[in-house]
This record gives sequence, structure tokens and C-alpha cells, in this order.
Amino acid sequence: MKIKLNRAILILSALMALGFFAAIHAQPNGAGHASDFTSVEYYDAPNEKQMKTRLAGAEAQPLAGGLLVIKQLKLEMFDTNGTLNVVVKAPDCVYDTLNGTASSSGHLQLASGDGKFRVEGDGFLWRRDAAFLTISNNVQTIIENAPMTEKKTTP
Repeated sequence: MKIKLNRAILILSALMALGFFAAIHAQPNGAGHASDFTSVEYYDAPNEKQMKTRLAGAEAQPLAGGLLVIKQLKLEMFDTNGTLNVVVKAPDCVYDTLNGTASSSGHLQLASGDGKFRVEGDGFLWRRDAAFLTISNNVQTIIENAPMTEKKTTP
């Protein structure tokens, strides 16, 4: 399913083209950057009130061309019923607001919503439109099994 850019990203891009920095939620912190940056994307109808992704960071610093350097990235992906599917964390990344991508050569941690499946590695590219995450190097995966229940037999 192809996803259209949401209105907030278009507004953000337009403001950045004019030399201003804006986001759906950001606390100005002087010198052209913001703290508590958040960008939210919603599903198309009939689930338009449900968050699809929430990209957040402790700080966001604008660069030319609609790019943002985000510190302490946290990317959450949700199902149409509101269930948290995936949480991605990284110390920093570059978020391209015009193309809907985030990338970094740094470390990344990914966990399923229930925390039973985790992946980490170095270097990543996330493409919002394709809902696709590539982890490049030193990839490690941890899968937790549910505890085995003991079967009791009655004599």
C-alpha cells in the first residue's frame, strides 16, 4: 500500500524551505534547533485517526534540503488497531523530511512491541513509504521463547 506524505510533513518542508524550523511537536531550544521533536504519520481512511508511525527525538537540528539531525531517535510503528508492533532506537540519525527516510552509520536497536524479538546492528536506512528498515552491519537477533508449560498427567 503506497502511503502519501501527511500534511504535517508537507507543512514542515514548506516552513524549512522558508528558513524556519517547525514540527508537529517541538520545543524551540535556540540556535535553530528544537528539543522533544515528534513527527506522527496516520493511516489512510478508514483508520485515519490511528497512528501508523511516531518518530521522536530528544533534539532535532535542521540542515539544508529538508534534513534533520535527530539525537536519541525513537521510532514506533503501530498496527491499525493501535497495537505497538516495533520500537527502533538509535543515538542519532539524519531524517530526510522530503523523502521520508532516516539513516545513520551508528548503532540501532529494534524490538517487537512485546519485547520478545530484538535486533541490533550498525548502520541503517528506514524508508517510511515502503515501511522498510535495512540494518547494514554487525546484525544480531535475539528471539525469546515462551516458557514451556509443564504437562501434568492424572493417574
